[in-house]
Amino acid sequence: MSQIEPQPGIMKIALYEGGKSQVEGISNVVKLSANENPFGPSQAAQEAVKRTLHEMHRYPSTDHAALRQAIAEVHGLDEQRILCTVGSGEALTLLCQAYAGPGSEVIHTEHGFALYKIYALASGATPVEVPERERVTDVDAILNACTDATRLVFIANPNNPTGTMIGMAEIERLAAGLPERALLVLDGAYAEYVDGYDGGAKLVEARDNVVMTRTLSKLYGLGGMRVGWSYAPKPVIDVLNRIRGPFNLSSAALAAAEAAINDTAYVEKSRNENARLRAWLSGALAEHGVPCDTSMANFVLARFADAAEADACDAWLQSQGLIVRRVAGYKLPNALRITVGDEPSCRRVAHCIGQFKAGAR
Repeated sequence: MSQIEPQPGIMKIALYEGGKSQVEGISNVVKLSANENPFGPSQAAQEAVKRTLHEMHRYPSTDHAALRQAIAEVHGLDEQRILCTVGSGEALTLLCQAYAGPGSEVIHTEHGFALYKIYALASGATPVEVPERERVTDVDAILNACTDATRLVFIANPNNPTGTMIGMAEIERLAAGLPERALLVLDGAYAEYVDGYDGGAKLVEARDNVVMTRTLSKLYGLGGMRVGWSYAPKPVIDVLNRIRGPFNLSSAALAAAEAAINDTAYVEKSRNENARLRAWLSGALAEHGVPCDTSMANFVLARFADAAEADACDAWLQSQGLIVRRVAGYKLPNALRITVGDEPSCRRVAHCIGQFKAGAR
């Protein structure tokens, strides 16, 4: 019998399943399952990628200086505290690798992003799930779950897949109440969709136990480029830079990201369109008897009477060429997560759900 075994925890990981992108037998499919920007990347980002094609044989930058400077200037941050990664997911992985491990605990919430548990298990740490309160992060529950073994606390704000968020006063209370050896990780994948919200950047500067992660996969429309960044105390950045791959981001990805960050007009247009269509979609679904929590992201969580109705509605939508996301794996079996698409997509999915509720199945 082979004695070759993986690290403890790895075989407890269920393989992650991304949002579906096709339905067998249907060609005109609208994908509303992966929270992508329906308008794609900005023209500036596309042109920047084209300019890198003649240098594909050259290694990319290792310090990401130009991108870090662009991020710092646009957001008013210290570029020395910025780390650029393959999506924000690489940063979350590096944090577990650097600060968690066997004998330690990593806290995540009941309906939090599924990969938090995976990253914890991959590092050998014990994931600790904390209940939410009506699909909203519960700070008291998190603080009560903390122990001397707690090393990381992952909070998505706004959360995926619920779209809900907590205010800065609650986040500050959480950061202040953590054990001395624990880091609070604010996952800001959807932070750009919230007007006036810095994702926790000022709190990072005020404390030594807070890390903020961001991504260009959502609002910036660069999901295929896989670029993210983090803002953290300088000692944490120094640690993570020691274990990240030196050439983790390609030249094309760096160029696209820098252009996208600087194209603030496109970002504002995408944000405004999302807010308008999100409000319309939530209202339209409510009129059909399908409630949604107040979402601060680029999707809504449509809630049905029970799991059977949610599954039946999903099957009906697929038959109509509409792909949304089942979230039973997030302990939300009676809900479907629906990305806010462009206006025709939003109207189409609302119309089809209305048909479903009226008895067309």
